[in-house]
Amino acid sequence: MSEIKKNNILIRALKGLDSLLIHFEKIILSWSIIIISVMTFGNVVYRSTTGRSWLFAAEVSEIAIIMATFMGISYAARKGRHISMSAFFDMAPKRVKKFLAIFNPLVTAILLFILCYYAIDYTLSQTRVTSAMQLPYWVMVMFMPIGLFLGGVQFLRNMWVNIVNEEVYLAQEKKDYDEQ
Repeated sequence: MSEIKKNNILIRALKGLDSLLIHFEKIILSWSIIIISVMTFGNVVYRSTTGRSWLFAAEVSEIAIIMATFMGISYAARKGRHISMSAFFDMAPKRVKKFLAIFNPLVTAILLFILCYYAIDYTLSQTRVTSAMQLPYWVMVMFMPIGLFLGGVQFLRNMWVNIVNEEVYLAQEKKDYDEQ
């Protein structure tokens, strides 16, 4: 098999994996927001009618909030919708923007990978169980390292897009406003 065919197969495999990942992210984010809404609204209605709360509502909501928060890091980085302090970036000349568009995602990815390391350590150290559902606590927090790792990968992709293209990109598919 030639080198070009091997590269094409690898590229197609990576694009397929990326397609699965974005689908997974969308499902996780959609369902976690729906679950948060149902738990909050349902618990309010139940408490108003019976005078008691669902014992499991807080735990289910906590899992969903952790999922939405940490999986959202990756999704926001992929779409270029993350929070940024862009006043200096917006006023900078193109050469400075290009440098910042490579440097900032690199630093952010490094920080996310460091936080991922600590999140893995934290997740693995959890031996307790939740009070209402008797769920191992590590199940509740396992999306922390997953989301931090995937966010780091997305920021590395954003950096790479700026290395290989002449234009300035905020994310893989999102050019800087001045470039559009």
